[in-house]
Amino acid sequence: MIPPRISFDAEKLLFLVLSLFPIVITLSNGTHPAVAQGSNNSNPTTIAVNVGVILDLETQVGQMGLTCINMSLSDFYSSNPSFKTRLVLNVRDSKRDELAAAAAALDLIKNKQVQAIIGPQGSAQADFLVHLADKSHVPIVSFSATSPPLSSLRSPYFLRAAQIDSSQVNAISDVIQAFGWKEAVLIYVDSEFGAGFIPSLTIALEEVNTRVPYRSPISPAATDDQILQELYKLMTMQTRVFIAHVLPTLGSRLFAKAKEVGMMREGYVWILTNGITDLLSSVDSSVVASSMQGLLGIKTYIPDTPNLDNFMVRWRMKCQQENPSVHNPTLNIFGYRAYDAAWALAMAVEKMGATNFTYQMLNASTDTTDLDKFGVSQNGQKLLQELANMTFAGLTGNFRLVNGQLESTVFQIVNVNGNAARGIGFWTLENGLVRDLYSFSTTKYSTNIGSIIWPGDSTSVPKGWEIPTNGKRLKILVPVKHRFLQFVKVTQDPSTNTFQVTGYCIDIFRAVIEKLPYAVAYDLIPFAFTDGRNAGSSYNDMIDQVFYKNYDAVVGDTTIIANRSLYVDFTLPYTESRLAMLVPYKDSKNKNAWVFLKPLTWDLWLTTGCFFVFIALVVWILEHQINEEFRGPVAHQVGTSFWFSFSIMVFAQRERVFSNLTRFVVIVWFFVVLILTQSYTASLSSLLVVQNLQPTVADVDQLLKSGEKVGYVQGSYVYGMLKQMKFDDSRLIYYHSPEECDALLSKGSAKGGIAAAFDEIPYIKLVLSQYCNKYTMIPTLKTAGFGFIFPKGSPLVPDISRAILNVTEGPQMTEIENTWFPSKSNCLDSTNSISSNSLDLDSFWGLFLIAGAAAVLALFFSMVMFVKKSWPEVTSSSGSLWEKICVLGRRFYQRDLDPYTSREARDRNTNGGGNEIAAIETSENTNCPSSPSRDFVRQETLAKTTTI
Repeated sequence: MIPPRISFDAEKLLFLVLSLFPIVITLSNGTHPAVAQGSNNSNPTTIAVNVGVILDLETQVGQMGLTCINMSLSDFYSSNPSFKTRLVLNVRDSKRDELAAAAAALDLIKNKQVQAIIGPQGSAQADFLVHLADKSHVPIVSFSATSPPLSSLRSPYFLRAAQIDSSQVNAISDVIQAFGWKEAVLIYVDSEFGAGFIPSLTIALEEVNTRVPYRSPISPAATDDQILQELYKLMTMQTRVFIAHVLPTLGSRLFAKAKEVGMMREGYVWILTNGITDLLSSVDSSVVASSMQGLLGIKTYIPDTPNLDNFMVRWRMKCQQENPSVHNPTLNIFGYRAYDAAWALAMAVEKMGATNFTYQMLNASTDTTDLDKFGVSQNGQKLLQELANMTFAGLTGNFRLVNGQLESTVFQIVNVNGNAARGIGFWTLENGLVRDLYSFSTTKYSTNIGSIIWPGDSTSVPKGWEIPTNGKRLKILVPVKHRFLQFVKVTQDPSTNTFQVTGYCIDIFRAVIEKLPYAVAYDLIPFAFTDGRNAGSSYNDMIDQVFYKNYDAVVGDTTIIANRSLYVDFTLPYTESRLAMLVPYKDSKNKNAWVFLKPLTWDLWLTTGCFFVFIALVVWILEHQINEEFRGPVAHQVGTSFWFSFSIMVFAQRERVFSNLTRFVVIVWFFVVLILTQSYTASLSSLLVVQNLQPTVADVDQLLKSGEKVGYVQGSYVYGMLKQMKFDDSRLIYYHSPEECDALLSKGSAKGGIAAAFDEIPYIKLVLSQYCNKYTMIPTLKTAGFGFIFPKGSPLVPDISRAILNVTEGPQMTEIENTWFPSKSNCLDSTNSISSNSLDLDSFWGLFLIAGAAAVLALFFSMVMFVKKSWPEVTSSSGSLWEKICVLGRRFYQRDLDPYTSREARDRNTNGGGNEIAAIETSENTNCPSSPSRDFVRQETLAKTTTI
């Protein structure tokens, strides 16, 4: 299949490359070895595979990379001598030039028919080479091109054997979030390396609510004066958190100048990306020791392994052999990655087997350019697949390509102290910030890392911002009000044409500013024209001024509303957060004929009645066998049992009980009834005697149904909320002052006034402070309260909010409220304005549980004793089971003449049987009719006497 043509711009560029091709190749060829160390081209059993290497050999990274590539291939083939393939390196020097890199790649593909290219070194160079790779199907494996925009090319033939720069942005944002910094300035090198990284970092910071107020690009060729000019600009800003994404060459000059102007003192925060921390060994140690102390950094984590230590020793020996004048050669992450990239490529080629490593030449017309005469590698796709599936333990850890780039899951957090960077923790994709790789953080944004020495040798965490000493004073708007002047009052001195601002909100703001740990200079500026007239029609006009950055804040009785928070930031509220309605009192003394039922709720009434019936049943079960008071006809037994139970309520029962179990139940029931009656009496007394001032309106629903009119302050956002509550405009009346509100409420809705006034709690309290005997406040909707307004992302907001908490939780808040809202001494006690609530079952269920448990326990013991006593009689019967149950039932209904429980038995033992009969006869000779129970006793007694 013929590959698609590359873009027109790329063709023009490559055409320019082809025109300069002979010159560039002449300069770059013939000076570097073309065969990898350890290869054996004379061995007829091995297959030579051409591979290109494009590096900036004039740089330290290029020289180090080439050395590591040669060592990698030497180690690979020495440890695997039986392998059939050998990589032959064709090295080209790109001379730090994109054009030279493109020309070198063109030469390698067209003339050497390389199967892959290791390189190039820079991201800008790789951008050109990707098009050639797509056209020729030659994989390009770069170990140092880390710019994120290269991924947007979506070329399958560009493989990055390195971690993309954007893989560290989440680690940086987590550090920012862990210390609570809300703003950060980005400083970066103005090149492909820097500009491609900044969008990813900005997005990551926005996800943790960190604002980027300024981006500072610095040219790689910037002079010291230009760097100083940019640093002076940064010093005039409030933000003191700087994230630097630069290379060592620019970074060493940048930090030296920052130290010079005082930006390395206490209070500053510098966070370095791995663009400089990974190469810190190449930075002049004097610069590190003098100008980079206290900096935080994100560094690529490389686990310490024996293979790595062995390689470093061998590499130093090789460098000293090749360059005896270099006493301390440096090796960094790019050398390790070059080693792993070459190893992966050699292994992938070997896995392909004895393949014909040739190009397929395409038929081209006579009028085509050299671009159209490119051949296509027949093994490019297969080699690409082998590299994508490659996994092995490399020098930098597990080598595995994910979506064409090296997988990255761990970064090390370092703190620059002395001449090197000290590890203080790690960042992992799964756990966020952790002290070590074997610990787990309870939250992703915790500061669970080691101790940090900040710039200025400080151990205190910088707050991340400060008011610049050379900065301007804060311009704070205050509203000009003509009503409710207790909140904000602006008075103008005609002689000096100056304004004096006082009020409840102003005193709170001044108290909050005094609580800050630093000084804040500000000016209160009335939102008015020179003649004193208000400059806006509503508070939203003031908020617009802050949004457009004409002013720095708004202080006043400004309500926190969701719509406003889209444009500005609010502090925490300093007032109660509710919308309330003000309604008149009414005397609600209970004059209802059924008021005696109100002390108890219906469920408590029902439970009490059920327990009276239950106790009556329990007493009858326990007494009817031994107590003649509970015997006789059914109606008599029922009446006696209920009479006994209900008479306990007034302690007027006359029946005696003889069973100890009954006495136990009755004593507990006495206790329950006593508490119930006392509680009922107290509740009823409060309903009839205590004055209960009740509101004329209970809730908003009652107002909506009644159709009465309501009021609100003119110009307030409350009007919109009333409309949302379904109030018609015809029912809405506005007022301007507490006096006008009182007049409307006094009239009432029927006489052209209002039935209720809606406003926020601070305004309602102001009215109540003047008319506390006439009105009461009923909270309705939840609101956010009053707050101070600042621009979006202002670093002052967190500190001001914390200071508000200190003020509102202390006695100073009460003093300010008493100063501006003094209460009248003749106001009714609020406790008298609360109606008595009915007693409910929740307050007494424990008593009923005790009484019920006592009754059930008594019944259980009574049944056990009855069955035990009657069991011989039941077992002696020869009838069926049902007949035995009937015998047991008749026995339960009969009298029990036990001498220890029966009253009649005790009387017989004392007076003899004759006395019993005499008593019965005496009853017969009287004129009064005998009770049913007496008749029943007499019949049973005569029957037993006859038997005797």
